[in-house]
Amino acid sequence: MQRVNKNIMLAVLTAASTLFLLFQLYYYRYYISTKHGPAFSKLKGSLSAQDGTRWKVVKTFFNLVSNHNVPVFLLDSQILGRLRNDLEQLRSSPDSLPPGCQYFCKQRDITTLGLLDKTWEHKVRGSIFRAAEKLGFQWQKYDGRDPRLEGMDDLSGTEIPLHYIFKMAAHTIHLVVFYERSGNYLWHGPLRLRRNMDRKFAPFRKLQFGRYAGAYSSVDLVQITVDRVKVKIPRDPSHFLSEVAHSRFLECRYKEARSYFKLYPDDLSLEGVEFRKKAKALLHLAAATLDSLGVSFWISSGTCLGWYRQCNIITYSKDVDLGIFIQNYKPDLVPAFQKAGLSLKHKFGKVEDSLELSFLGRDDVKLDLFFFYEEQDYMWNGGTQAKSGKKFKYLFPKFTLCWTEFLELKVQVPCETVAYIEANYGKNWEVPVKVWDWKNSPSNVLPNGLWPVDEWDETIQLF
Repeated sequence: MQRVNKNIMLAVLTAASTLFLLFQLYYYRYYISTKHGPAFSKLKGSLSAQDGTRWKVVKTFFNLVSNHNVPVFLLDSQILGRLRNDLEQLRSSPDSLPPGCQYFCKQRDITTLGLLDKTWEHKVRGSIFRAAEKLGFQWQKYDGRDPRLEGMDDLSGTEIPLHYIFKMAAHTIHLVVFYERSGNYLWHGPLRLRRNMDRKFAPFRKLQFGRYAGAYSSVDLVQITVDRVKVKIPRDPSHFLSEVAHSRFLECRYKEARSYFKLYPDDLSLEGVEFRKKAKALLHLAAATLDSLGVSFWISSGTCLGWYRQCNIITYSKDVDLGIFIQNYKPDLVPAFQKAGLSLKHKFGKVEDSLELSFLGRDDVKLDLFFFYEEQDYMWNGGTQAKSGKKFKYLFPKFTLCWTEFLELKVQVPCETVAYIEANYGKNWEVPVKVWDWKNSPSNVLPNGLWPVDEWDETIQLF
């Protein structure tokens, strides 16, 4: 009897598997060929079933957003990397490319798209999700706090959508939502998974965006036809891809800053307020000048400490400090700053060794440019005592650069911020120190010899 039951069960399972296979074959033949019409008929001869599924999912999603006037654009690094080589041909004569699916059907699990939040009408959001479900998509929304609304007085923020995941069959569409920030740049938030809920929903480890928050220049978009799908892409894919590699964004630590000011009340004197106003103007001017030269920089020393510790300029610092890698130095840097209205205060060292520039702003706030040199195990910048010719060396552990927003400016900071600050200010960097000797106070300063007297005219220049 048991043997008969087993045979019956096996027969039922076999029949069910056969019916499911027939249903899949019918579904893909009917749905893809009929719903997508001639476009797919031209492609299907050169596609495997898996490739056809990817193309079908992408095509269906683009039809969905087009019908709801949601202007998404292509972010996917893999696809953009291939597209940039064929961009001119795609713009001028897309039909001249080899037949078949060249971009969306390449083996991968995820296609990544972007969306500017301000271009998406709130009234269509509910309807597009209902339409997506009817088409067979499963979807998830991932929210986070709006950092534009957070600050020293209000840490609550407001929940905003940051990422959407749409899944159909074996393919996933990752939609990244971008927001404009006050520093005139685009920002997207991190993707935070919910415990025990999302890890099996999509291949999250393969997502190109979302591990960290990211910052980008404003994107100029153009529309092209890719694999018979109309899609918007960045006008300059190479520039966008270069930004992807260095897009990580660090938010100012408002909660910690508020705790700091409970211990050490903020300087709200007229002099302090005026200095911060002048320092902010100088930082913006310096950034514009360096950007016009194509010189990458980051906020360093006391300016970096002020950003990380209290989300503001330290009023008793009396200057603005920037770091620049020596390989990014350009001879026209000094003339550019002078043209911008800053006078050269001193020039110490030389390009090969310990270069340092100091300018005086229109409001008598000093701007210091420290040039950093890289060794095998560490990085360093130099210092020079003008009256003696003594050289000093400030050692830092190796670091990379991230973006942040500081004083309404998108600017770079060391990603390894704590290690960078501790190198300069020691373990007690959270305690303000108003008396500072640049030759002895830093934790990372070392003597570095003397400038030869016959080089003083070049290496010790005071103006």
